[in-house]
Amino acid sequence: MNEIPENLTIGVLADAAGVNVETIRFYQRKGLMNEPDRPLGGIRRYADADLARVRFIKSAQRLGFSLDEIADLLRLEDGSHCTEAREQAERKLGDVQARLADLHRIEAALQGLVERCCAASGQVRCPLISALQEA
Repeated sequence: MNEIPENLTIGVLADAAGVNVETIRFYQRKGLMNEPDRPLGGIRRYADADLARVRFIKSAQRLGFSLDEIADLLRLEDGSHCTEAREQAERKLGDVQARLADLHRIEAALQGLVERCCAASGQVRCPLISALQEA
């Protein structure tokens, strides 16, 4: 595995985190990451902690957390607020379960419409289009 240098440029940071440079800048504009000072005539440098932060953000996004929710989690990052973090995860789990229930209802409705289409072959009106027009 390639070793990551201590002082990262934004490009190296982005590559190491598996994102593009604009993603880093976007996170900075959203307040999820600090923008390091630029030394006089120099290039901003990022630390390993910045890389860990980007990876944290990306991991949370993969779990379905919004950037606002991630900002809340980052405020708890010292690890001493386990109850608050758990409550946020429970809320997210509830959201996911509600979306899954919605998707199951959609699946059942579409399955029924597809079956009606198969059973109605040769008719002038398509049952799927008719059902959508009636809704």
